Amino acid sequence: MANSFGIDIGTQNLKVFSGSNNQITNIKNAIAIVNKNQMYAYGDSAYSMHEKAPESIQVSFPIVSGVIADFDNMQTMLFEVLEHDLKGKIKGSDIVVAVPTDITEVEKKAFADLFSKSKNKPHSVRICEKPIASAIGMGIDVSEPTGVMVVDLGADTTEISVISLGGLVLSELLPFGGNQIDESIVTYLKRNYNLVIGQKTAKQLKEEIGSAIEGRGEKLTVVGRDVVSGLPIEMEIESDVIYNAIRSDLESFCTNVKLILEKVPPELAKDIVHAGIYLTGGTSKLYQLTELFSQVTNIKVNAFDEPQESCVRGLGQVLSDAKFKTYGYSMKTRIFK
Repeated sequence: MANSFGIDIGTQNLKVFSGSNNQITNIKNAIAIVNKNQMYAYGDSAYSMHEKAPESIQVSFPIVSGVIADFDNMQTMLFEVLEHDLKGKIKGSDIVVAVPTDITEVEKKAFADLFSKSKNKPHSVRICEKPIASAIGMGIDVSEPTGVMVVDLGADTTEISVISLGGLVLSELLPFGGNQIDESIVTYLKRNYNLVIGQKTAKQLKEEIGSAIEGRGEKLTVVGRDVVSGLPIEMEIESDVIYNAIRSDLESFCTNVKLILEKVPPELAKDIVHAGIYLTGGTSKLYQLTELFSQVTNIKVNAFDEPQESCVRGLGQVLSDAKFKTYGYSMKTRIFK
């Protein structure tokens, strides 16, 4: 299907599968606005302005906690990416959009409305539950009568799901993810080391020396502002400092995974123990997170090589493979007449 797109609109990243060349585009889901409503930049270039822009430029993230918070700017950016960056045509195209499971029907419809309420109407807009798309993208046959547990650790949300026979047996959307970990690092360093850093620096510390298990033994020098003097200073941070900063967040992740496991029917629990838990989402790249989950649950944990792209790869298969076509569905209210 040449004129088709699979779209995963995440809090931190926008991922698009293009049917014309089977390629995946992965850019930051950020928009820089001037004069209140004029797009100045988008994607990676807008993200590079975050925490650095003057007051005249507002950098925003249009997705908050898995739902669209800024509809107009999200639509503007999406069309810019599809029609200009990817040289695609929205008019007459087939589109599948991934949505979190535990959001309202109105919030789900907003994802489809990004296209249905545009001048260039596509041929069809279908919705696909994000956990199912992620499972398909990781090579799991979701149509089998076998229980599969997928833990999607995103930027603002964590979605824990159990899938069997192509449907969701259990699913829970938790209102915390990688951004909360970054905030915990900012708070911890300010409280214990009188060091004020930005979210980007916290993210760098998490990714480069952060660990889900104590004792990684690495260091990173960062620049921040001293609370006492108010002046910029350099400070060397050890990985165990970051571990202590995020320990309570990690405990929350583990507790919620265990709570879902306790609700799983016995026959499906047997399948999960046999196949393991599947981790996806950008936050799942945290060093030794798979080992931590294995220790807590006594179940092996499977990590995906490109966790940010598992969902959009699954959408590509929903578009191109007849076997998975039925996992994309139209909203109950007809979008096109």
